[in-house]
Amino acid sequence: MDRYGLIGNPISHSRSPELFSAAYGGRLAYDLIENDSFSQAWQRFLSDYKAINITTPFKTDAYREVVRAAVEGHGQISGPCLKTGATNLVIKGEDGSLSAHNSDFSGVILAVAENCFPGLTAQCLGVWGARAHIKVHQFIKENICDYYGGRPQALVIGCGGAGRAAAVATAEMGFATALMNRTPQKAQELAASLPEYGFICVPTSDLRGAVRECDLVVYTLPAALDGLASLEEQDFVTDEGAAGKKVPKMVLEANYRSPSFTGSIAERLLSSGCRYIPGQQWLLGQAVSGYALMTGEVPDAKAMAETISL
Repeated sequence: MDRYGLIGNPISHSRSPELFSAAYGGRLAYDLIENDSFSQAWQRFLSDYKAINITTPFKTDAYREVVRAAVEGHGQISGPCLKTGATNLVIKGEDGSLSAHNSDFSGVILAVAENCFPGLTAQCLGVWGARAHIKVHQFIKENICDYYGGRPQALVIGCGGAGRAAAVATAEMGFATALMNRTPQKAQELAASLPEYGFICVPTSDLRGAVRECDLVVYTLPAALDGLASLEEQDFVTDEGAAGKKVPKMVLEANYRSPSFTGSIAERLLSSGCRYIPGQQWLLGQAVSGYALMTGEVPDAKAMAETISL
C-alpha cells in the first residue's frame, strides 16, 4: 500500500494526519516523520513513501533536492514552487522521478475563492478531480475584476515563507498586491525578486491607511503587529468602488493556533461587515489541493472541514 506523510521538526502538533484520515476515510496511511536532520527525513521519504508534505524548517531544503533532480533529468517543479523558492509537497513517480508543488499557494486561492464564490471548490473537485485547484485558480483570475467592479487590491502582511506564497497567490489571482513586513528590507527583496508582479512595499507605520485602501488583507505573521489592536471599525469598512460595487473587505489569517485577530479587534472587524477567513480555511485549502495531488483521488472535503470545525 502507498504511504504518505509529513516531514519537519517539530510536527507533533500537526493536524495533517487527522485531515488526511478524514479525507480518505482512514483507508490510507499518513505518518509524522519528525527528525531534526533533513537528510535523514528525506531518505525516509525516498525509501518508504509515495508522497510527503514538508513543513518548517525543510521547505527550501526539499525544493533544492527537486531542483537537483530536475537538473539531472528526473524532476519537475510547479510554477508556484519556482516563484516561491520552496515546496511543501513532493511526489515520487513510479520511475523514481520527483515533482514539487506548493499547496500554501493553492490554499490561499481556495480560501479566497470560497468566500467570493461559495461552492466553487466542490464543483471543480467533482468535475476536475486532482486538478480542481488549477481550475479554481483559472476561474477566479478570469472573474475577480467583474466580482469587484475593477481590479482589487491586496495587502500581504509578513514576507516569510507563508507571506511569499500569499503574495504570489494574490498577484496570480489578479489583485494589485502591496507587501508589508516588520523588516522593510525583506519586503523590498521579495518585490525585487518578482518584478513581473509589480509589488509595492508599504511601511508598518502606514498600517491603518493600507488596510483602509485594500480589498483583501492576508496576515501571515505569527504574532500581532504593532498598531493592529488600534485599528478601528471604520478601517475595515469597504468604500464603494468606481463601478458602484461595494464588496466586503476580507481578512485571511494564516495562524490558526494563536490568531492575532481575536478579542476587541475581531469584534470591530466583524461589526464593520468585513469577512474574516480563519487560518483553518487556509489549512483546509492546502489539504484539499495537496492530498488530491498526492493520491490522485478526490478527498472528502466536507469531512475534512468538519474535522477542523469549519
